[in-house]
Parts: sequence; C-alpha cells; structure tokens
Amino acid sequence: MVAVHIKQLEMDKNNKEIDLIALAISILKEWKFMARFVVIGAIIGLVVALNTPKQYKSEVELAPEFSSASLGISDNLSDIASTFGINLGGNTSVDAIYPDLYPDIFTSTDFIMSLYEVPIRTTTNDTPRPYLDYLLKESKVPFWNYPSMWLKSMLAKTKAAGGKVGATDNYYISKTNWDIIELIRSLVTCSVDKKTSVITISVIDQDPLAAAILTDTLQNRLQSYITDYKTAKTRIDIAHYKKLVAETKDKYRKARSKYIASSDGNQKAYLMSTKAKTEDYKNEMDQEYEIFTQYLAQLRLSEARLQERTPAFTVIQRAVTNQIPVSTPRIITMILWVFFSCAIGVIWILYGLEFYRNTIIKKT
Repeated sequence: MVAVHIKQLEMDKNNKEIDLIALAISILKEWKFMARFVVIGAIIGLVVALNTPKQYKSEVELAPEFSSASLGISDNLSDIASTFGINLGGNTSVDAIYPDLYPDIFTSTDFIMSLYEVPIRTTTNDTPRPYLDYLLKESKVPFWNYPSMWLKSMLAKTKAAGGKVGATDNYYISKTNWDIIELIRSLVTCSVDKKTSVITISVIDQDPLAAAILTDTLQNRLQSYITDYKTAKTRIDIAHYKKLVAETKDKYRKARSKYIASSDGNQKAYLMSTKAKTEDYKNEMDQEYEIFTQYLAQLRLSEARLQERTPAFTVIQRAVTNQIPVSTPRIITMILWVFFSCAIGVIWILYGLEFYRNTIIKKT
C-alpha cells in the first residue's frame, strides 16, 4: 500500500510538471501577442513616470533636554521662597502636553493653517512667496487628476465666510480649504522615539529647497509652541508681579515723601500729637516697603522659574536640501507597468484567448 501511494504521488507530481510546461509552451507560442502587451505596458509606464512629479524629503532631528523644573517648581526655588515667608508649594504638576502628543500638534487645523504665510523659496525661483500660493500655483499635478479636480471645482460651494481659498473663519472651513489642509497634513510628519525621546520632523515636497525651508520653519514653530505652553503660567505671574511691584513702589515713594516732609518740618516740635503723626508716617512707609520687597522677591523668583521652565532643544540633524528624490524611480514605475501588462497578457492567453476563438470567432 505504501509503494502504491508513493507511486501515485510521483504521477501527480509529473502531471503538475507537464501542466506547467504546457502552460509555458502555450504562452511562448503567443510571443507576438505578449510582445504587444509588453510594448503597451512600457508606453503606459513611460507616460505615468514622466507625468509623476518627483518628491524630495527633508528631515530635522531634535533632542529635548528635560529638567526637574519641567514637571513643576523646583525644590531649590521652594527653599529660596521659604526664606521670604512665601509658600510656593512642593507638589509637582505633570504637563498636559508631553512628547507623545507632539504629532497631534502638527495635525491640528490651526497649526496647519498657520503655515499658509510661511515664505517659501525654490531651487528655480529665489523670490520668497507664501507657502499657500506656492502650493496652488507651482505644484505639478498629474494629468489624470485633472478630471477629478475639475469636478471638485464645479461642485465646490463658495460662500462669503471661508469660501475664498486661504480665508479663515473660527468655525466654517470650505471644502477647498479643507482639501488644502489635508494636502499639507499628508506632506508634514512628526514622530517621537519613545526610547530616546528624539523628535523627527519631515516634509515632502516637489522642490528640495522648499522642503528644507518648511522643515526648518516647523522646527522653530514646534519649539515656540512648546516653550509658550510650558512658560505661559510663569509669564502671566511675571506680568502680574511687575504690575504689583510698580504699584507698591509708587505707594512706598509717596509714603516716604510724607514721612520725610513730616520729619523735616517738625524737627523742633514738642507736641506728642505731632510726633505721633510722624511716627504713623514712618510705620506706613515701613509697611509699604515691606510689601514692595515681598512682591519684588516674588518677581525675581518668577523670573528664575521662567528660566528653569524654558525647554532646551539640541538639534541633532538640521534641515538641509536632499537632492535624492524619495518618490518611486521612473525605471521602477516602467518595470511595474510592464509586469502588470504581462500578467494581464498571460491571463488572457491562458483563459480568455481560447474562449474568444472558440465562441466569438467561430460564431462569426
């Protein structure tokens, strides 16, 4: 039984080999027909390759430097404040925006729309112009996208609020503007390495210089965004304390002027009421001075806290032009189309050609 089973397997194997050889022979017999598919695929691939714009990528890598103050008020500041009788609190607070959320910042609508006015230069035109104008007027579009673009333009509804390209509204965004936002989102990327916390910002564009300029702008915008967020509360405190320092300093000067005038004018006075009045002016002056010095100390502490909370970024790789395109090479595009065309030809020879000859041709 075992020998019979092995013999049967060998026969099945030989039959499969014969079938594959027969299929290959049937395909080779139609080599002229296959040559047409190869030529058609090569022509289509050449047209697609020549009409597909090249794309270039620029990247920048940042390493944020973390400090103990980035999570809250440092212990050193609390110790210094305690010497002035000020309680800054020892509890630390975690930032609401941490590195894992940086990519979400890039995809936000407000952040994307803020890039409209970024001045862009290209390798062929050194004149700065807004990024939005560059996208609308200078970006190359494959010809096969023209019908869909024409249809969208015919169906797009233009309204007074947000209907104009590039116009902004707090709530309404037109279909045209939304398409532009989605386009920029597809070109801009931000990623964070969870192990090293290295931030990678990349931009893909049809011009290498435009990609590098926008990448550098995004780096600066992200740094400013994070810095503004982390220092917002401290900057508000500084402005508040500056106002209080100015007010209390003015009150102290007025109280000091009253005390000096009363003291100088009543040096030979013997009445207790006069001396009491001078003493009251002195107490008022001392009180205003004490309040003034306390607010001044808090102002100095807030300024020190601002310095500690300001994040620092180390640029590992700055934005530079990349002359090697990241888009699919044209020769690869042609090969893929030739392969796809040959696959259709093989399927037609094996399954469609015989049916065509036996049914349609014979009937006619």
